[in-house]
Amino acid sequence: MTRPFLPLQALGILVAVAASVTAATAQNYPWCAQYSGRGGGAMNCGFVSFDQCMMTVRGMGGFCIANNLYQPPGRRSVRPSPARMHSAHKKS
Repeated sequence: MTRPFLPLQALGILVAVAASVTAATAQNYPWCAQYSGRGGGAMNCGFVSFDQCMMTVRGMGGFCIANNLYQPPGRRSVRPSPARMHSAHKKS
C-alpha cells in the first residue's frame, strides 16, 4: 500500500510550523561580563546591573563592561524617513 499524500501532509505540517514561529529578539541588557580564559574567554551581555554582573564574574576571573549595543525599552533604533522629517519641519 502506497501513501501518495504523505509528501503533501509533510508540506502542510511544515507550513503550519513556519507560520507559528515568531521572530526571535535579542536580549537587551545594559551590562556585559567578559570572562577570562585560555582561549580568550567569552562574553555574556545578560546583566541588568553592574552589581549583578560583578557578582557573576567574581571568583571566576573577568570584568564587566557597559553594553554599547544596549537600547533602553521604548527607544526606537530606526531613524525617521527623510519624507517624515521634511513634513515635521514644514509644520514649524
